[in-house]
Amino acid sequence: MRIAFVGPFALQPKRTMAVRALPLARALVQRGHEVCLVLPPWDWPADSGRACDDGGVQIQNVRLPAPVPLLAHAELTRRLVHATLNQQPDLIHCFKPKAYAGLAAWTLWQLRRVGLGRAALFVDSDDWEGAGGWNSLMQYTALQRRLFAWQEKWGLTHHDGLTVASRALESIAWSLGVPKDKILYLPNGGRLAPQASPDELAAARQRLGIGSAPVALLYTRFFEFSLDRVVEVMQGVWQQVPEVHWLVVGQGLFGEERELEQRVATLAPAGRFHYAGWVQEDKLPAVLALANVAIYPFDDNLVNRCKCPVKLTDLMGAGVPVVADRVGQIAEYIVPGESGLLSPPGDTGNLVSQTVDLLRNPDRASRIGQEGKRRIGEEFGWELLAQQVEAFYLRNARIKASGAS
Repeated sequence: MRIAFVGPFALQPKRTMAVRALPLARALVQRGHEVCLVLPPWDWPADSGRACDDGGVQIQNVRLPAPVPLLAHAELTRRLVHATLNQQPDLIHCFKPKAYAGLAAWTLWQLRRVGLGRAALFVDSDDWEGAGGWNSLMQYTALQRRLFAWQEKWGLTHHDGLTVASRALESIAWSLGVPKDKILYLPNGGRLAPQASPDELAAARQRLGIGSAPVALLYTRFFEFSLDRVVEVMQGVWQQVPEVHWLVVGQGLFGEERELEQRVATLAPAGRFHYAGWVQEDKLPAVLALANVAIYPFDDNLVNRCKCPVKLTDLMGAGVPVVADRVGQIAEYIVPGESGLLSPPGDTGNLVSQTVDLLRNPDRASRIGQEGKRRIGEEFGWELLAQQVEAFYLRNARIKASGAS
């Protein structure tokens, strides 16, 4: 099949297309399909008009139009649809039912209704965007919130097939009347981190000023939890294992990392809190490998229940033993006591005690880390997931222009 993946934004700085669409596309190419990613790089203008090949996947960034209010959105959507149809695809998969990908899906559906396209149309959802979801989390205007909520409902119900990244999204789609056979539960696949060399590990420890001390890691974008709770966890672990160094990797949406640094400064033993910021992909394996244990706090809310946490798969793929809140997709990845440890949602004391247990029992921590790595590689590998997607495509792509409605 000739397949076009349509994105809502560029490969960077956001991660959906880079860590969900692109690895799936590579795996489908390995299965003999032709796949092109068509992207509107409004959030990374340096890629405007750039085309390249990545593992056999063709990547086409459409050229950005002049920034004329309102008209620019319509023109960028037109260019995105035009570039997609130029691929002459048998099947189009729009990633996210919102923003430019949502506008493209709506346009392609309408074109097919009037006989101007025959490609099957699939939609992918990996977050809840409406009320209680990203619409409540982000600082959108009232108009944007209404548009995204409408796009989401429309996109979840107008397609030949829907892929969803979480069981919660699957349930929401059912509640909207989408038949079970038109939905594929497609969690994010994992990737096994390359083994960091002793020299790379030593350099990372020296750069961060950690030395040979045990390390507890928080790898995050900060919106998944309250800062109060994370501070309590850090303080609780320090009380029982004062020699541990806390390492924080990642960057918040609204500067939360600065607030965390300020709050921890009065609590941390001297030199035992380190903020690494946003770590480049090629340096990330060596930084993650420093951790003796990682925590994954996850508040029990609609955003977290609907998302499929890529950073958790990164940690497990790097062999880091994880203590996480039992919320949403986390329980799909972690088998308690085997591939990680699960804590009751919101139970700070339990999260602290299990983290301390792994710090005090390095052999157990190592076994859990290795089983987590095996589970991600063997049970959540993109090669396996691509087989399921291929079968889903073939089962649902039997469509003719005259049959669209």
